[in-house]
Amino acid sequence: MEKKLSQLTQKLEHEYIGKKIDPTITELCFDSRDVKEGSLFFALPGTHVHGNKFIPKAIEQGAVAIVFQDELPSETLNAAQLGSKNGNEVALIKVPDSRFAMSPMAEAFYDNPSAKLVIIGVTGTEGKSSTVAFVWQLLRLCGKTAGFISTVQYSTGDDAIANPEHQTTPEAPIVQRQLYEMLQNGCHFAVVESSSHGLSLRTNRLGNVHFDAAIWMNVTHEHLEFHGTVEQYKSDKANLFRSLDTHNHKKIICGREQNIPAFGVINLEDPEADYFAKATKHPVYGFTTFGKAGRENKNASCIVPAKVNEYQAHDLVASAEGINFNLKEAKATQYISVEAPLPGAFNTYNVMAAIITVSKITGIPIEEVAEKAKLLEPVKGRMTLIDCGQPFEVIVDYAHTPSSFETIFPPLRKRAKGKITAVFGSGGERDTKKRPEQGRIAALWCDTVILADEDPRGEDSVELLEMIAVGARKVGKTEGKGLYIIPDRKEAIRKAFQLAQKDDIVLLLGKAHENSIIYKDYVMPYDEISTAKELLMEL
Repeated sequence: MEKKLSQLTQKLEHEYIGKKIDPTITELCFDSRDVKEGSLFFALPGTHVHGNKFIPKAIEQGAVAIVFQDELPSETLNAAQLGSKNGNEVALIKVPDSRFAMSPMAEAFYDNPSAKLVIIGVTGTEGKSSTVAFVWQLLRLCGKTAGFISTVQYSTGDDAIANPEHQTTPEAPIVQRQLYEMLQNGCHFAVVESSSHGLSLRTNRLGNVHFDAAIWMNVTHEHLEFHGTVEQYKSDKANLFRSLDTHNHKKIICGREQNIPAFGVINLEDPEADYFAKATKHPVYGFTTFGKAGRENKNASCIVPAKVNEYQAHDLVASAEGINFNLKEAKATQYISVEAPLPGAFNTYNVMAAIITVSKITGIPIEEVAEKAKLLEPVKGRMTLIDCGQPFEVIVDYAHTPSSFETIFPPLRKRAKGKITAVFGSGGERDTKKRPEQGRIAALWCDTVILADEDPRGEDSVELLEMIAVGARKVGKTEGKGLYIIPDRKEAIRKAFQLAQKDDIVLLLGKAHENSIIYKDYVMPYDEISTAKELLMEL
């Protein structure tokens, strides 16, 4: 892929510093370590270090153009004038916000791939990764070519592979590149996990993705260290729905122009359903289980916004093996039987959203799509059962917020024959207000709470876990009597297995699919499922 710099700056507020030159760009980079000859380097302001510091290194490695914000020191200007690795002068492009600029420039570099794909976005505090996976699987099961981007895995047209990053929505150049690769691999559909960070205008990661369908699962207390307030967090998520109104939905699919049906899909059980329904002028479809699949008494008697077409789940039965329910449109008399081999009642929300979306975006009758649900495969680290012949149940899940705890614990408590032990922590340098709530909710529903490292980052592990323990102590848990603080996660899991008796349930929460634990000075490779299996074999 090659583009002239002038082709990438057409939609960009910018100015040249020094000579106006127009080099050929062969690659987009925002990490100086990735720069090669012919690269354009985006110097991004960081939390601790400004990316402008790395401009000389990028030039040394062959960058032919630099996009930056703020002022440059004289030594950087000198480096640019001395020229790149191949001796050519380097183009210096100053913009108001270098991170924001990545999206329109990446869109131009990769030939606007989202104008040639049917794009489905999924947002929400919880359930995004599973819903993305189920939409992608159902599209393929219905004979459609599709790719997807999510926290857990991604696919550019082939089978899904593990996502090595902890970032839900990648930076804009990666998003646009993966959409381009999907197109090159013959995909007609793309499903994009759309985090609040990715939808925020502060990062603009998804600002130039032309979405056709928007799915919203829920919004709860999370990521306030970034958004500042719950209102801003909610508004950033709603940008997905607003984006439906910013472009027409005529797209070149399979070489011919087609009108793509634009619509939203929302969870009617969340109190903010009306807010999201009003965020777009396009049709909106809602789903509800009447509170049967979520937190007990959670907005079970939801008020359906006037413009929303309602779909309902009746007669829900959930077990460790899967879910069964009857799906119907509110005004219809016919029920559609849905069976999915997915543990956890909450998966009903994810499956309903996926079935509705795939039916509406493809035009395939909903009963035909629903029939495919029995072939769905669970997502790694989402209520994953670990069975090594032990006499107790071990479940690995990504739950790490108070609301996700309130969703998974009650149904487990109802079916538990023995005691429940939960092992979890909380991410360092992230929202601190949720920590005591995590401890309180876990202590209410579990017999034993074991607190362990998740990703402490720059925080002291013990101090972080003590903040969670405050909530557990408020409901009666004390050290050695239902509460343990064991920062070493492997040792914490070992302790949980040592305490477990026949018919107990041990929950390992918060790490799931992730492949490392992040500390201040290093990143430790780590796999929760492999660790659990290793320790179970020691019993």
